[in-house]
Amino acid sequence: MNRPALIALAALALSGCGQERGPAQTGAPTAPARPAPTDAEKAALLAAMPAPYNAADLDNGRRAFARCRSCHTITEGGSNMTGPNLYGVFGRQAGAHPGFNYSAALKEADFIWDGDRLNDWLESPRTFFKGNKMSFAGIPDPTDRRDVIAFLKVETGYTPQS
Repeated sequence: MNRPALIALAALALSGCGQERGPAQTGAPTAPARPAPTDAEKAALLAAMPAPYNAADLDNGRRAFARCRSCHTITEGGSNMTGPNLYGVFGRQAGAHPGFNYSAALKEADFIWDGDRLNDWLESPRTFFKGNKMSFAGIPDPTDRRDVIAFLKVETGYTPQS
């Protein structure tokens, strides 16, 4: 085999490291995804969120989340990548998304993801929870973190507590 073919083969093999194949990657049938929320539904959901998220700028959250898209998907039934799919993350036990190969530290974590935990995580993943595999340096700006969290709540099936 020639060198370019070996490099391409190695890159393909390494692209899936740390991941288990889930339904979206194996071609197995998945439940139909819910339709994306309309702008009016997004505005209503944003208004129903607790402070400070109800004052967030969803467009800024979408832009700030762009740096996360290389590792995370957010659609219902979306694939795991280098990081887990984030659909339904709020209210989920840490380290428990099906089909994702978490670090031992996160597998043993004893907390549920909520806005405050995600804010602390996004500020500095390495110091928030030692032993995790996430190499992302964090989002230092508190406004960007607020907006990313609100954006994720709107886009990932979050339901406000009544």
